[in-house]
Amino acid sequence: MSILVLQIIIKQWDKSQRSPQHVEQRAQIPNHYSLKFPPAIHVFDDQCVIDQHGDDLLGNRLNYLQPDSDTIQLDRFQINLSSKMLEYVAQPDSHIATRALGSLDNTWLQCKYNWRYGVDEGGFYYWLYEEVTLNAMVVNSLNENLFMNSKPEIVIDLA
Repeated sequence: MSILVLQIIIKQWDKSQRSPQHVEQRAQIPNHYSLKFPPAIHVFDDQCVIDQHGDDLLGNRLNYLQPDSDTIQLDRFQINLSSKMLEYVAQPDSHIATRALGSLDNTWLQCKYNWRYGVDEGGFYYWLYEEVTLNAMVVNSLNENLFMNSKPEIVIDLA
């Protein structure tokens, strides 16, 4: 049985953290980690492992669902379990077509994008910026070093 492994790393900051020093600090944060349980969890009847790292300043940042038996959605990404294809969905709540990124079959892909949110908190309104990195692979057996023993087949910057 194949297992979809999705590792997501989220870096978040506000406008006051845009200095060169802050940028350098964020650049020092790894873009892949060993797979450990917890924080990694099994979901969707053990068809998928989700491993989240990094910031979640607003809480419940990560959204994932299985709209049908052949599709898993995580954040702005969608994976077809039959074809093992990773796709990017620029606007998750719209009907805009997805962008195919590549196959996850026994190789891993790394995708990165930047985003910002308007936040209204305690009477203050500010921008929350983020950089999201997704490491994704379909494997036959789990190994804690899946993302550590090799480099990604493809690195995609969706900025």
